Amino acid sequence: MTSTSPSEAASTPQPVPRGPLRTMTARGRDEEHRVASPLELFFDLCFVVAIAQAGVQLVHSVAEGHAGEGVLNYAMVFFSIWWAWMNFTWFASAYDNDDALYRVVTLVQIAGVLVLAAGVTRAFEDHAFLLVWLGYVIMRFAMIAQWLRASRAAEGSERTTALRYAGGVLLCQVGWVGLFLPEPALPWVFLVMVAAELCVPLYAEKSFTTSWHPHHISERYGLFTIIVLGETIAAATVAVKSAMDEQEALGELLPIAAGGLLIVFSAWWIYFAVPIHGRLRSNGQAFLWGYGHYVIFASAAAIGAGLEVAVEQAVGKAHISTLAASGAVTLPTALYLLTVWALHARHFKVGIAQQLVLPVTALLVLVCTFLGDWGVLAAGIVAALAVVAGVTLIGRAPERGEAEAV
Repeated sequence: MTSTSPSEAASTPQPVPRGPLRTMTARGRDEEHRVASPLELFFDLCFVVAIAQAGVQLVHSVAEGHAGEGVLNYAMVFFSIWWAWMNFTWFASAYDNDDALYRVVTLVQIAGVLVLAAGVTRAFEDHAFLLVWLGYVIMRFAMIAQWLRASRAAEGSERTTALRYAGGVLLCQVGWVGLFLPEPALPWVFLVMVAAELCVPLYAEKSFTTSWHPHHISERYGLFTIIVLGETIAAATVAVKSAMDEQEALGELLPIAAGGLLIVFSAWWIYFAVPIHGRLRSNGQAFLWGYGHYVIFASAAAIGAGLEVAVEQAVGKAHISTLAASGAVTLPTALYLLTVWALHARHFKVGIAQQLVLPVTALLVLVCTFLGDWGVLAAGIVAALAVVAGVTLIGRAPERGEAEAV
């Protein structure tokens, strides 16, 4: 993760010699037509495998009436996935030279997340974090290697920044050994280590800011949001299909499926209503926006888990009430809406009416929790109406064409 920079960070891109190995120099912030590479897209898809595993375990925990424990485990595992993804994403935006060694090290990181995904089940059920920790070790040591390589081609404050990143990642990885302490200590270890991890970029970039590309970064985050929302739809579809294969429950499942689709469609519309890269200018904006996406990604993935819980409850497989099943969908939906509003929408709203659309929608979605079997469908309708209301309000203010459409 990095932030916006002084002029020294926006170095002009140099001609890159052809060959399997190239010097890893910083890319230019003013580079034109900078888009996500095929390797980055592959990286994202493999990370979603781990997110899917975390979602499956969250479904099991909530369906069995252990929501509190399940959410805590989900938050811990999801942070490890998200933070490793984000570290790579911001590094790649500044230093991706796409040579053979860079590709190999990135593939090692992908292998690490697959090891982590294999350990998610035991982490949830037995609080055994060995495989999760091992996968994290693989990913983080690969990241350390990338930063050390970048430091070799850098000078002065840029080299100091790269070495600070490498050292900070290494120290934090040592700290994660605390996951093997007795179970009561785990939440405290998690909180301390999260704080330490978040401080590494702040410390590393005190004197030099890496030359990440605003448009590239916003595209990377947007693509990952699409992939997570796609996983949400896939999870809900599988749940509905499985239930239908075992019994005729169309009347109970159709409202959940329809409401889930409306929620996901609205979530996509709301997130992509405006291009956000123009706001990624200052140091504070970049850190807040990048860190805040932990909530966006986690809540978007949790919506899919909630839809699976609602399906299981509707067909009598979940040992929870209808209220709890509806809340498994409405709570992450409301959290997603509020976070997208805080990070994106509020910057483009004109007037109190536009500003209130998403906060009020989030509140109404929470109210839908109490509508019993129709709660998910009602939440989907409310989310869709929020999009309609936003489009209508913007249509009445044509002079602010850059304003957000929801």
